[in-house]
Amino acid sequence: MMRFIHRLASPKYFYDVAGRIVPWAGWGALILILVGAYWGLVEAPADYQQGDSFRIIYVHVPAAWMSLFIYVVMAAAGAIGLVWRIKLAEIIAIASAPIGASFTFLALVTGSLWGKPMWGTWWVWDARLTSELILLFLYLGVMALYGAVEDKRMASRAAAILAIVGVVNIPIIHYSVEWWNTLHQGPTVTKLDKPSIAPEMLWPLLIMAVGFQLYYVATVLMRARVELLERERNSRWVQELVQPR
Repeated sequence: MMRFIHRLASPKYFYDVAGRIVPWAGWGALILILVGAYWGLVEAPADYQQGDSFRIIYVHVPAAWMSLFIYVVMAAAGAIGLVWRIKLAEIIAIASAPIGASFTFLALVTGSLWGKPMWGTWWVWDARLTSELILLFLYLGVMALYGAVEDKRMASRAAAILAIVGVVNIPIIHYSVEWWNTLHQGPTVTKLDKPSIAPEMLWPLLIMAVGFQLYYVATVLMRARVELLERERNSRWVQELVQPR
């Protein structure tokens, strides 16, 4: 296992492995998202209180989960890059930021669309909503800081520090509905005893969540490969790669 990890830290080996993973992850994401969307939007029964308006859950909840998950991955990769100076960890961290920002924005927009019929308003300064908005600003801050520094190794380290500091917001988002009295509903799927959601509604939600994760894997590896080529453009293996055969 350690040998595989050591080899994976090699830019050329990572580029090749990532290139083989991307199609599988991409097609898997497409299939699961289509299955989950059809099951959730068409086959799942309507909610007894919210009717069909609850179906936005199949986009909103997986997007919200991914916004937290990707930030943790970004911060962890940034920390690895800071401590062990691993270039690929820095690349994964910065490649994750736009994807995480997109999921966070999607979670906020779908949450507003869901909140209008449920709460009677598009937005409230609720603890969960406000902390999720701060998460979007953290993603944008990491991206802006990375783009503002010309030296990309130094830019990666600066962005990693900001990402690590921002990790404190993740438990705040997760536990905000338990720590404060908020309009946002409490946990339903992640309850320790059992989910407060019917199985015929839960399964498409979980399928969508896995589909979103595979989409992240495909897109982050594609972005990482592009970033890696840019950083390694003067290395021998990249020169050999671009030479006509």
